[in-house]
Amino acid sequence: MALGVPVLVLKEGTQRVYGREALRNNILAAKVLAEVLKSSLGPRGLDKMLVDSFGDVTITNDGATILKEMEIQHPAAKLLVEVAKAQDAEVGDGTTSAVVLSGMLLDKAENLLDENIHPTTIIEGYKKALDFALKELSKIGIKVDINDRQLLKRIASTSLYSKYVGSGATMDKLTDMAVEAVLRVAEPKGDGTYEVRLDRIKIEKKKGGSLLDSQLIEGIVLDKEVVHPGMPRRVENAYIVLLDAPLEVEKPEITAKINITSPEQIKAFLDEEARLLREMVEKIYSVAVERMKKDGLEPGKAGIVVITQKGIDEVAQHFLAKKGIMAVRRVKRSDLEKLEYATGGKIVSSLRDLKPEDLGFAKLVEERKVGNDKMVFIEGCPNPKAVTILIRGANDMVLDEAERSLNDALHVLRNVLRKPMIVPGGGAVEVELALRLRKFAESLGGKEQLAVEAYADALEEIPMILAESAGMDALQALMDLRRLHAEGKTFAGIDAINAKIEEDMTKINVIEPILVKEQVLKSATEAATTILKIDDVIAAAPKTEEKKGKKGKEE
Repeated sequence: MALGVPVLVLKEGTQRVYGREALRNNILAAKVLAEVLKSSLGPRGLDKMLVDSFGDVTITNDGATILKEMEIQHPAAKLLVEVAKAQDAEVGDGTTSAVVLSGMLLDKAENLLDENIHPTTIIEGYKKALDFALKELSKIGIKVDINDRQLLKRIASTSLYSKYVGSGATMDKLTDMAVEAVLRVAEPKGDGTYEVRLDRIKIEKKKGGSLLDSQLIEGIVLDKEVVHPGMPRRVENAYIVLLDAPLEVEKPEITAKINITSPEQIKAFLDEEARLLREMVEKIYSVAVERMKKDGLEPGKAGIVVITQKGIDEVAQHFLAKKGIMAVRRVKRSDLEKLEYATGGKIVSSLRDLKPEDLGFAKLVEERKVGNDKMVFIEGCPNPKAVTILIRGANDMVLDEAERSLNDALHVLRNVLRKPMIVPGGGAVEVELALRLRKFAESLGGKEQLAVEAYADALEEIPMILAESAGMDALQALMDLRRLHAEGKTFAGIDAINAKIEEDMTKINVIEPILVKEQVLKSATEAATTILKIDDVIAAAPKTEEKKGKKGKEE
């Protein structure tokens, strides 16, 4: 250093922002993202139109979808995208709330930073506020009876209110289908709760008709058609063979050459191939007939259906058609697994292992025309543990948005069955928690008290956004809500549909699972504290096309 030689620690072109400037830049990025999503919160929230680099258009107000499609570059903003994804994966709803709340927490933290309060103090205060809020949330929650279908419909409809489909007969239709589907696949755990595996609910979309033409099938719908024109298109009392093996002659694993010297040898090869395929079909037929006899059905009164993940040889198709067996090939593995749960069958990897008890059963397997395509419907399963929701709609945008809405409703219902407690919506929980947090802050000493109060202020932004999007005076609405909650009206919130304050949100069916609210608080707080911990951003120099070109030439 005495000689004035500079010390280069970082690579040339690297950018470094540190200290308060780095923190403020990150907070600004998070606030901008929260600002973008703010207007799409709640039942009166507005939609975003997102156009990607290929020109594909997405119209939605689903927080996770907006963030996925936005192609965000800023590293701190990317953290919030991860928060939305985690929220979506864990509880499937409340993504917009989580991002907006984390933005608000950072906004309030910025004011504290201006007062020279250290980020660590703010983080500690926020963590204490979160722990206290979660305890209070469980006190606010109401235990519910998960066998009450009407209640489940009310919970699902709250989730759908903020969506494109959230009105009239369409919403009722989707709500009914979501409740029926979840109850079909729910399995009791023994402690009064249920485990719901949503991967057993297949959502199939087909253009044409309207959303009101959507239907729930107690079985599985395959977006495939029957492989051979000579096969039956409708099979009643169907015994279903689920195969993970091809109905084709196996090719040798090693490369082999065979010299043929006469036409008779070719004929012998073809005859042997046909014999092997005929044996495969005979095996399927004999096992199915054996099962029919066990069940007391004659072969004429029941049919056989083969569904395979692999291919079916043309000769095998011919033999199957001659036996009156319906066959479907190249079915996705996930669909085959759903068929196991729906029909009670087992996936067989080799025909040699096929036994009568491996066969599934459905009252009807039929190929139907849906829109311009043919689809195979497997329905009337005795006790289906996997079902299909077939969504119809005028165009792809409507179908995609209906699927996203339905996914949210299914997740919300799963959350209630997992933990049967609900809380009022419409910002009621946030105002109540803010009130209790301010009392809690008084019991704390030092600067952490200010952080807890800032947390309370951030929570109150949620009802203010709801009031604003409903066309109400946001500040007046918040004052009125504070007054009602101070009077002990814990469930008072904003009825955004009718743009007024409601003293009991449960009376107008605005209710949410407690799991969603808990996850929103956890996700938002973790995101905010992670960003507050960063005081140095070191960004490597971006690789330019010019440098890449030079390297290519040199090589």
